[in-house]
Amino acid sequence: MTQTKQSFLWLGIAAFLGAVDQLSKAIVEMLLPLGASHSVTAFFNFVHTLNPGAAFSFLADASGWQWWFFTGIALVVSMILASLILRHPTSREVPAYALILGGAVGNLIDRLTRGAVVDWLDFYWNAMHWPAFNLADVWIVTGAGLMLLKSFQRQTKDSKAW
Repeated sequence: MTQTKQSFLWLGIAAFLGAVDQLSKAIVEMLLPLGASHSVTAFFNFVHTLNPGAAFSFLADASGWQWWFFTGIALVVSMILASLILRHPTSREVPAYALILGGAVGNLIDRLTRGAVVDWLDFYWNAMHWPAFNLADVWIVTGAGLMLLKSFQRQTKDSKAW
Protein backbone atom coordinates (compact mmCIF):
# COMPACT_ATOMS: atom_id res chain seq x y z
CA MET A 1 0.00 0.00 0.00
CA THR A 2 1.39 3.42 -0.90
CA GLN A 3 2.00 6.03 1.78
CA THR A 4 -0.77 8.19 0.31
CA LYS A 5 -3.26 5.32 0.60
CA GLN A 6 -2.10 4.62 4.15
CA SER A 7 -2.54 8.29 5.06
CA PHE A 8 -6.09 8.33 3.74
CA LEU A 9 -6.87 5.00 5.40
CA TRP A 10 -5.87 6.43 8.80
CA LEU A 11 -7.72 9.70 8.15
CA GLY A 12 -10.75 7.61 7.13
CA ILE A 13 -10.52 5.66 10.38
CA ALA A 14 -10.40 8.94 12.32
CA ALA A 15 -13.44 10.23 10.39
CA PHE A 16 -15.28 6.95 11.06
CA LEU A 17 -14.57 7.22 14.80
CA GLY A 18 -15.83 10.81 14.81
CA ALA A 19 -18.97 9.69 12.97
CA VAL A 20 -19.61 6.83 15.42
CA ASP A 21 -19.29 9.33 18.27
CA GLN A 22 -21.75 11.70 16.59
CA LEU A 23 -24.20 8.87 15.88
CA SER A 24 -24.10 7.75 19.52
CA LYS A 25 -24.82 11.30 20.67
CA ALA A 26 -27.69 11.67 18.19
CA ILE A 27 -29.23 8.47 19.54
CA VAL A 28 -28.90 9.75 23.12
CA GLU A 29 -30.52 13.05 22.13
CA MET A 30 -33.43 11.18 20.48
CA LEU A 31 -34.04 8.78 23.37
CA LEU A 32 -33.22 10.79 26.51
CA PRO A 33 -34.32 14.33 27.33
CA LEU A 34 -31.54 16.65 28.47
CA GLY A 35 -30.78 15.94 32.12
CA ALA A 36 -32.44 12.51 32.08
CA SER A 37 -30.83 9.30 33.29
CA HIS A 38 -31.60 5.66 32.47
CA SER A 39 -30.26 2.96 34.79
CA VAL A 40 -28.60 0.06 32.96
CA THR A 41 -26.78 -1.80 35.75
CA ALA A 42 -25.94 -1.31 39.41
CA PHE A 43 -22.90 0.74 38.34
CA PHE A 44 -23.79 2.26 34.95
CA ASN A 45 -26.38 4.72 33.60
CA PHE A 46 -27.09 6.32 30.26
CA VAL A 47 -27.41 10.05 30.90
CA HIS A 48 -27.89 13.09 28.70
CA THR A 49 -25.77 16.04 29.78
CA LEU A 50 -24.14 19.01 28.07
CA ASN A 51 -20.60 19.80 29.15
CA PRO A 52 -19.24 23.23 28.18
CA GLY A 53 -15.89 22.34 29.76
CA ALA A 54 -13.29 19.71 29.03
CA ALA A 55 -12.81 16.16 30.30
CA PHE A 56 -14.28 15.57 33.76
CA SER A 57 -16.19 18.88 33.39
CA PHE A 58 -12.94 20.84 33.80
CA LEU A 59 -13.78 24.57 33.55
CA ALA A 60 -17.47 23.82 32.95
CA ASP A 61 -18.43 26.66 35.30
CA ALA A 62 -16.22 29.28 33.60
CA SER A 63 -17.91 32.36 32.17
CA GLY A 64 -17.93 31.27 28.52
CA TRP A 65 -14.36 31.91 27.42
CA GLN A 66 -13.69 28.15 27.69
CA TRP A 67 -15.70 27.55 24.48
CA TRP A 68 -13.15 29.58 22.51
CA PHE A 69 -10.25 27.99 24.36
CA PHE A 70 -11.31 24.35 23.90
CA THR A 71 -12.54 24.92 20.34
CA GLY A 72 -9.20 26.51 19.44
CA ILE A 73 -7.22 23.70 21.04
CA ALA A 74 -9.32 21.06 19.24
CA LEU A 75 -8.81 22.81 15.89
CA VAL A 76 -5.04 23.15 16.34
CA VAL A 77 -4.59 19.60 17.64
CA SER A 78 -6.74 18.21 14.81
CA MET A 79 -4.69 20.04 12.18
CA ILE A 80 -1.40 18.87 13.71
CA LEU A 81 -2.56 15.25 13.95
CA ALA A 82 -3.93 15.23 10.40
CA SER A 83 -0.63 16.68 9.20
CA LEU A 84 1.37 14.04 11.08
CA ILE A 85 -0.79 11.28 9.62
CA LEU A 86 -0.33 12.68 6.11
CA ARG A 87 3.44 13.10 6.46
CA HIS A 88 4.24 9.91 8.41
CA PRO A 89 1.53 7.32 7.69
CA THR A 90 3.77 4.39 8.61
CA SER A 91 4.81 5.79 11.99
CA ARG A 92 4.11 3.57 15.00
CA GLU A 93 2.19 6.45 16.58
CA VAL A 94 -0.33 6.83 13.73
CA PRO A 95 -3.01 4.57 15.30
CA ALA A 96 -2.88 6.76 18.42
CA TYR A 97 -3.03 9.91 16.28
CA ALA A 98 -6.09 8.58 14.46
CA LEU A 99 -7.87 7.77 17.73
CA ILE A 100 -7.15 11.22 19.19
CA LEU A 101 -8.10 12.94 15.93
CA GLY A 102 -11.41 11.04 15.74
CA GLY A 103 -12.25 12.00 19.32
CA ALA A 104 -11.15 15.62 18.90
CA VAL A 105 -13.29 15.99 15.78
CA GLY A 106 -16.29 14.36 17.48
CA ASN A 107 -16.16 16.77 20.41
CA LEU A 108 -15.31 19.72 18.13
CA ILE A 109 -18.48 19.10 16.11
CA ASP A 110 -20.45 19.23 19.38
CA ARG A 111 -18.90 22.54 20.40
CA LEU A 112 -19.58 24.07 16.99
CA THR A 113 -23.17 22.78 16.66
CA ARG A 114 -24.40 22.64 20.27
CA GLY A 115 -22.10 25.03 22.12
CA ALA A 116 -21.10 22.20 24.47
CA VAL A 117 -20.18 18.51 24.37
CA VAL A 118 -22.84 15.82 24.82
CA ASP A 119 -21.80 13.35 27.52
CA TRP A 120 -23.82 10.20 28.09
CA LEU A 121 -21.80 7.42 29.77
CA ASP A 122 -22.13 7.47 33.57
CA PHE A 123 -20.25 4.95 35.72
CA TYR A 124 -20.63 5.00 39.49
CA TRP A 125 -20.17 3.08 42.71
CA ASN A 126 -22.77 3.71 45.40
CA ALA A 127 -23.09 7.51 45.48
CA MET A 128 -19.71 8.20 43.82
CA HIS A 129 -20.10 9.00 40.11
CA TRP A 130 -17.23 9.19 37.66
CA PRO A 131 -17.84 12.32 35.55
CA ALA A 132 -20.03 11.52 32.54
CA PHE A 133 -18.18 11.13 29.23
CA ASN A 134 -18.73 10.04 25.63
CA LEU A 135 -17.12 7.86 22.94
CA ALA A 136 -14.95 10.74 21.70
CA ASP A 137 -13.43 10.91 25.18
CA VAL A 138 -12.82 7.15 25.03
CA TRP A 139 -11.02 7.53 21.68
CA ILE A 140 -8.88 10.42 23.01
CA VAL A 141 -7.91 8.64 26.24
CA THR A 142 -7.17 5.40 24.38
CA GLY A 143 -5.00 7.26 21.86
CA ALA A 144 -3.16 9.11 24.62
CA GLY A 145 -2.66 5.81 26.45
CA LEU A 146 -1.20 4.24 23.31
CA MET A 147 1.17 7.19 22.92
CA LEU A 148 2.24 6.85 26.54
CA LEU A 149 2.77 3.12 26.08
CA LYS A 150 4.83 3.75 22.92
CA SER A 151 6.96 6.30 24.80
CA PHE A 152 7.77 3.72 27.49
CA GLN A 153 8.58 1.12 24.85
CA ARG A 154 10.85 3.55 23.05
CA GLN A 155 12.50 4.56 26.31
CA THR A 156 13.13 0.93 27.18
CA LYS A 157 14.72 0.26 23.78
CA ASP A 158 16.90 3.38 24.09
CA SER A 159 18.02 2.47 27.61
CA LYS A 160 18.99 -1.04 26.47
CA ALA A 161 21.14 0.48 23.72
CA TRP A 162 23.25 2.28 26.31
